[in-house]
Amino acid sequence: MSAKTDFQNPIEAVQALMAIQAQTIGKSIELQKKASEELMAFFKSEAEKATKLKSPEELVRFNVDANTALFKLLQAQGEAFTALATEVGQTAMAKFQNAGK
Repeated sequence: MSAKTDFQNPIEAVQALMAIQAQTIGKSIELQKKASEELMAFFKSEAEKATKLKSPEELVRFNVDANTALFKLLQAQGEAFTALATEVGQTAMAKFQNAGK
């Protein structure tokens, strides 16, 4: 009863997982960089708009509009990170399901 153990599949699985992790970290860093740049541009633009306000009514309208736009920006960024997580999860599961066959 000397069955030879096949270590190649587990090694390949670990290598595939590490490759997925490396790609995911790279994509995550790029998304974080993009999100940071978008937020910086947003706040710079809004600060410029704020300097031109002349009345309390304009300030209230500006505040509502700016907060709405910020919420939409953050929502879009959250959706981008969710999409990345979903993609990575599906890719990893597919690789391991194929490895098990």
